[in-house]
Amino acid sequence: MIRLLCFFLLAASFEAFGQKPAEPEYPADPDSQKQDGVPAGKITEHKFADSKIFPGTTRDFFVYTPAQYDPEKPAALMVFQDGRSYLKNVPTVFDNLIHKKEMPVTIGVFINPGVVPETSENVLARYNRSFEYDAADGRYAQFLLEEILPAALKDLNVTDDPNLRAICGSSSGGIAAFMAAWERPDSFRRVFTTVGTYVGLRGGNELPVLVRKYEPKPLRIFLQDGKNDNDLYCGSWWVANQDMLASLKWAGYEVNHEWGEGGHNRKHGNAIFPKAMRWLWKDWATKPEITTHSENSKRDRLNFFEPEEDWQLVSFRHGFTEGPAVNREGWLYFSDLEQSKIWKVSPPGKVSLFAENTGHTNGLAFAPDGKTLYGCRREPGGLVAWDTETGEMTVLAKNVKPNDVVAAHDGTVYFSEPRSKKIWMIPSGGGEAKVAGEGYSGVNGVILSTDQSLVFAADYGGRFVWSGQRNPDGTLDFIQPYFHLHLPPASVDVKSHADGMCVSEAGWLLVATQMGIQICDMPGRVHLIVPPPIGERFPSNVVLSG
Repeated sequence: MIRLLCFFLLAASFEAFGQKPAEPEYPADPDSQKQDGVPAGKITEHKFADSKIFPGTTRDFFVYTPAQYDPEKPAALMVFQDGRSYLKNVPTVFDNLIHKKEMPVTIGVFINPGVVPETSENVLARYNRSFEYDAADGRYAQFLLEEILPAALKDLNVTDDPNLRAICGSSSGGIAAFMAAWERPDSFRRVFTTVGTYVGLRGGNELPVLVRKYEPKPLRIFLQDGKNDNDLYCGSWWVANQDMLASLKWAGYEVNHEWGEGGHNRKHGNAIFPKAMRWLWKDWATKPEITTHSENSKRDRLNFFEPEEDWQLVSFRHGFTEGPAVNREGWLYFSDLEQSKIWKVSPPGKVSLFAENTGHTNGLAFAPDGKTLYGCRREPGGLVAWDTETGEMTVLAKNVKPNDVVAAHDGTVYFSEPRSKKIWMIPSGGGEAKVAGEGYSGVNGVILSTDQSLVFAADYGGRFVWSGQRNPDGTLDFIQPYFHLHLPPASVDVKSHADGMCVSEAGWLLVATQMGIQICDMPGRVHLIVPPPIGERFPSNVVLSG
């Protein structure tokens, strides 16, 4: 105990007497001061202790309502993390900017991090701040949108338009604000972070890379930091913020920044707050929509997708869709695993039933003849084939539990069997199914390379897509965990959920994963990640057509 106490005393001494540079003085913006003739908004204080997402927590929050608020007109919204610390300056800035119409009539919600209270005087409370704020995942955004904001705004008329909803935070609150908008751009599109904690605490250090690789999101972002910010065991805040800026610019985001000489505090951020608000809310009355800017991006997205195109619904009211396969005429076939059906979609987009009572068939693939459809039957098992002209089904392999299937141009059929962690094959010309390759950490989706020389197998429970080289007899050699996939940085579920795959004519591998469609080059590196539609499950499979 004495040694530990001495350590803390020494640490405190170094902190107190270290050669830290003096904090610069920043000029006060006139809109940070109360102005004559400007009506002041009101602030109310509240408590929230009903979270299911962060169970057991209690927290204070505060709501600012501007004097100009009209219950008949939806107001804009801005949410602040570490809310209490903003109450000294933000309401005055809001009063002035709203009065001058440099920002819309805006409700401010100022939220403190959660605390799980101590159960007796002899134990400590659990402080949730880092857990809630630093995690590079969607839990905090879910908490905001599903729990505390509905409670805070229940008596107020606030817009659902994400273009008029902003979010702000400092330090760990900064990364929390960024992640809320990153995960839910359908709810927040204007972001201000000061001395943001984009470092290695709970996955934030991965964000500069993911910003470059993810399909762009419609966000407007203002970053602030100082050269004397923290430099600790988890990284340099100053370097991390510069890295975030470089990544956001590279990816084509609408981004602004203000660098200074200060340390890890809000002095500089407070000083530039009015300036940041003017930029974040610019053109709010005449051109409020925040969009992506593919014309400014250096990414590869334009090699794969049309600019500004979004997801389009093809079919719905299914249990669990899988196994997309396209024939020569452009018809899309897919399985409904739960409802034990196979559907087909014509090139114009008309959906019709192809087969039912399929034994919960999963993966599908067309044979080289373009009319034979292979299927992986779950119950009672076996690899089967349908003649798509007659609808007749044939069992090709029994006593196996296949998951996904692909057919080579020479007629060799490969299928994965997750329970045995093996890739099986039926030789060209037919015959008994046999093992083509083994030694995998796991197998799920299976596909051939564009030149048909390699067989790729996705490991659903791991992070790799394995690659094996085909021999003349169809068996596989030199099997390696070749394609390195991204995993969610702070997810409780650490699996990639790598599932169905397809390849492009140019050799790109597209993999359906928990993070979205990950697009890999031939050397095995992820170039682009396309997230699923907001609010939808991550993709189970992917196919190219046309």
